[in-house]
Amino acid sequence: MGNRLTQIATRTGDDGTTGLGNNTRVSKNSGRPHAMGDVDELNSHIGLLLCEPLPQDVRELLIDVQHQLFNLGGELSIPGFTLLKDDALAQLDQQLAHYNAQLPRLQEFILPAGTRAAAQAHVCRTVARRAERAVVALQEAEDMRAAPRQYLNRLSDLLFVLSRVLNRMDGGDDVYWKSERLARQSATE
Repeated sequence: MGNRLTQIATRTGDDGTTGLGNNTRVSKNSGRPHAMGDVDELNSHIGLLLCEPLPQDVRELLIDVQHQLFNLGGELSIPGFTLLKDDALAQLDQQLAHYNAQLPRLQEFILPAGTRAAAQAHVCRTVARRAERAVVALQEAEDMRAAPRQYLNRLSDLLFVLSRVLNRMDGGDDVYWKSERLARQSATE
């Protein structure tokens, strides 16, 4: 990986560019910094979620996710470099299966609400989707591995599932959308 920062206020970005890990400079408005920024924001939101009371297994999972997102961000910052390992995606698949098995099937759409931890997991999910869209846009412009996109896609699914798990922590439940269609259907039954 490139040089580690020893000074934060370098002023090198004052001209609207940012340095990548391969010592090139690009516009801060180009695709790579957008994707890197969205991944960084996602990692920060997960850090906020970690401030909430969580089951220890969920806490450990999210801490590992933060490390993987740092790897993903590093990979985005160094074109052509691989930091996110294939087993990171396999771990998300495994955790998705584990936590999904504990949940009842969804009967209706749910709102991004409930407990504070569940609501923050939903914020993380939506930021993960935005980061995924930024990576997709970058992949349309540059040749890149599929793993960063796939990781973010799977992570957003996992965050949705974890929001449901967190809503059930103390006997709670999902917060269901009040569908007018379903209300009319129930009234006629």
